[in-house]
Amino acid sequence: MAHVFSTYSITRTAAGTLTLFALAACSFGPNGEPPAMPAPAHYGAEAQPTQTVPAQGVTQQFVVGAKAVPEWWKQFQSDDLNALVDEGLRNSPTLAATDRSLAAAREQLRAQIGSSLLPSIDAGGQATRERALGIPEAGPNTFLYNVFVGQLQAHYTFDIFGAARLENAALAARVDVQAYQFDAARRALAANIVSAALASATLHAQIDATQRLVTLANEQARDTVRRYDLGAVSHSDALSAQQSAASLAASLPGLRQQWTTTRHALAVLLGRTPDAAPPDLDLARIHVPEQVPVSVPSDLLKSRPDIQAADATLKAAAADVGVATAQMFPSLSLTASMGQGGFSWPVALSGAGAIWSIGASLSQPIFHGGALLAQRRAAVDSYEAATAQYKQTVLAAFQNVADTLAALEHDAQALDAANFAARSARGIFDETSARYRLGAVPVTSTRSSEQQYRNAQLDEIRYTGARLSDTAALFQAMGNPVQDVKPAVEGVARN
Repeated sequence: MAHVFSTYSITRTAAGTLTLFALAACSFGPNGEPPAMPAPAHYGAEAQPTQTVPAQGVTQQFVVGAKAVPEWWKQFQSDDLNALVDEGLRNSPTLAATDRSLAAAREQLRAQIGSSLLPSIDAGGQATRERALGIPEAGPNTFLYNVFVGQLQAHYTFDIFGAARLENAALAARVDVQAYQFDAARRALAANIVSAALASATLHAQIDATQRLVTLANEQARDTVRRYDLGAVSHSDALSAQQSAASLAASLPGLRQQWTTTRHALAVLLGRTPDAAPPDLDLARIHVPEQVPVSVPSDLLKSRPDIQAADATLKAAAADVGVATAQMFPSLSLTASMGQGGFSWPVALSGAGAIWSIGASLSQPIFHGGALLAQRRAAVDSYEAATAQYKQTVLAAFQNVADTLAALEHDAQALDAANFAARSARGIFDETSARYRLGAVPVTSTRSSEQQYRNAQLDEIRYTGARLSDTAALFQAMGNPVQDVKPAVEGVARN
């Protein structure tokens, strides 16, 4: 009885020691929690206003604390724009490649978990005919015989200090990084499609207005040359008019090149060839969203995929520190096999042919030339680098939001002024045209007033496009709605 109690005590003590070692593995590295970041009262150098000035009859309101919008492009109320984004998300080869890479990473994680945390069992069979040298004094010097063996082999390494679990946690975190990067790529693709579609529509409208300006400038140049021939103006006046018309005409090819390049880029984003570029949207039928969500900084940390990816990278680096530490501690493995064997099939299949083996191995690193300590120091340095990168990612996200908020405010101010100028110039043009029809002013006055109107219209077109693009940029900057993100694979131990 004393012997049994002694064995029980030893077993309990050993189990308790292993448990303590396993719990100690959790402290082998940092916990991977992101560093505390400042929570600014507002994003920019100045507090953002609650709304912009009214421009083209629309006042945009900044709804502070509102949740990010998942399919934010639908806020522009354009079915054609929605169709373009949906097509791009379905057909983009880049997005499809990223999706497949993510699926492959998840399968690799499952494979690593299965191979590191569960025992491996293999079946094997062998049938050989061999020739061996004999002893000449004992008889013939050659032996011929058969060997038949069939067995199951098992191997298992105890994860006493958590090295395998930490490796799995590191890989799972890296899979999470890829998942967040896929989400970021999807949202970036939608943003690029919206940006390209708006840019193409804006450039198209600019080209139309510029073409009219070129026509007016050419008419003005021809009239000036005729007046020079009649001696009504100087030669320098005629040359100046021709120079102005030529300079204006020279700006058109550059605009057309930008427009063509943008349309080609949009076609590729949609998964099409450049020759199948979609028709331009009607800029006048795209509505500026009147309410724009502005997440508070604490929510932004959870909604931006780039920040979430930096957080997952930090967790992976923390797990790497634990792995590097655990590798300096002992490793215990068990192996076992059982089967049948013999020099003939009847013997191999009989009870006399039963074979088995079982064994254990314990390994403790003693001297590796400082490699293990250097690897741990490298893992710690990588963790500190990931911490700094996380901080920089957060600061860059704050700057991104601050810049787009300021841009929207300034876009509205500029567009309001440009709209007022265009309406005033249009009024002057209409009045001058009426006076010309009555014979009160020459045609040159009408042409001049129309040129002023077209130039003012060009400014309004540019600021309209900028306001739409910056609104899309702010929606994009807000990220996804805040939600709980599940681990890459359930059951993976996190450090």
